[in-house]
Amino acid sequence: MIEHIYREYDIRGIFPQDLNKDEVKKIGYHIGLRIKNKGMKYIAVGYDSRSHSITLFEWIVSGLNKAGLEVLSIGEVATPVAYYTTYQDYNGEKIKNCIMITGSHNPPEYNGFKINIENKPFYGEEIYALRDEINKSSIEIEDNFKIIETNFRQDYIDYLVKQFSNLKASPKTICIDNGNGVGGPIAREILDRLEIKAKILYENSDGNFPNHLADPSIDSNMNDLKKEMSENEYDLGCAFDGDTDRIYFEDGGQTIKPDSFAIIVARTMKNPIVVGEVKCTKVMYDEINKIGKAVMYKTGHSNIKKKISELNATFAVELSGHIFFNDRYYGYDDGIYVMLRGLELVNNGTNFKEEYDKFPKMFITTEIKIKVPEET
Repeated sequence: MIEHIYREYDIRGIFPQDLNKDEVKKIGYHIGLRIKNKGMKYIAVGYDSRSHSITLFEWIVSGLNKAGLEVLSIGEVATPVAYYTTYQDYNGEKIKNCIMITGSHNPPEYNGFKINIENKPFYGEEIYALRDEINKSSIEIEDNFKIIETNFRQDYIDYLVKQFSNLKASPKTICIDNGNGVGGPIAREILDRLEIKAKILYENSDGNFPNHLADPSIDSNMNDLKKEMSENEYDLGCAFDGDTDRIYFEDGGQTIKPDSFAIIVARTMKNPIVVGEVKCTKVMYDEINKIGKAVMYKTGHSNIKKKISELNATFAVELSGHIFFNDRYYGYDDGIYVMLRGLELVNNGTNFKEEYDKFPKMFITTEIKIKVPEET
């Protein structure tokens, strides 16, 4: 039994010893049965640029086909593209379900699955129940790589270009550290079509992450962006994680962490309702409560999405870099969308560093991470 891959918010492990052919096919099959039993027939499946993502794609598609679903392939995409697809139609029916194959910000040997069913994160007790079913399952699943090719990646790009047409030919410039994550080529096409000057460090997606891990919440991973911005003039900087559902901003030598970004954004809104998590600084809650309502909730992007829905919150942030806009958007975490909202603020006259310097003094202890065995 491979139990440690079934985590609170996703399924994740090392390929191929944890994510092996039999286990992955069964994951696809039992997820497929859940969707089929709800009377739905479509699921979108995408993957990141890790060398084994294509193999995992074939295995999980085999399981989904065994369950009788129709698999819509969205190809190599950023995780937000998979989320976007669940809100779209195919043959007159809402898709609603997706699996994104990604190791996110983890080292190259890792991979995993982020799952949404009926536009909701599949997490917690649902994942643990899936684990228990798979542990009891003896079904043998043949290879069946049948898919329906789609172009929702391009639909996503077209959608964002249209949504941010107000930025067309903006004189503002941006520097992005993509960290060889999967979002660089997508961000490049959007920015080029909007005629925005952008420098993208490590733009090409490369699942080996040859320059540094794509995790902006670790200070050292921001060093290349800081250096580039200190040597050249940009109006804003940002860094993505590996699957581009997280983002940190940089301006004037100051890293603008998500809770600081939340204050900057909230001050441009009328009566915002903002959800944060327990690691966000108290300053964020105090400052937002002066102009709206700030709500503290449990850490974890699935928990946060649930709270956004309950409160119909304006937006939400996690200190790890997940930022969720529910006004003008769908309420999920999307680094590319958040980048464009940041550019929009700058285009309208906001200076992130100047705003940050006005905040009450913050004393922050960064996360201390202790390495332990996966099965612990």
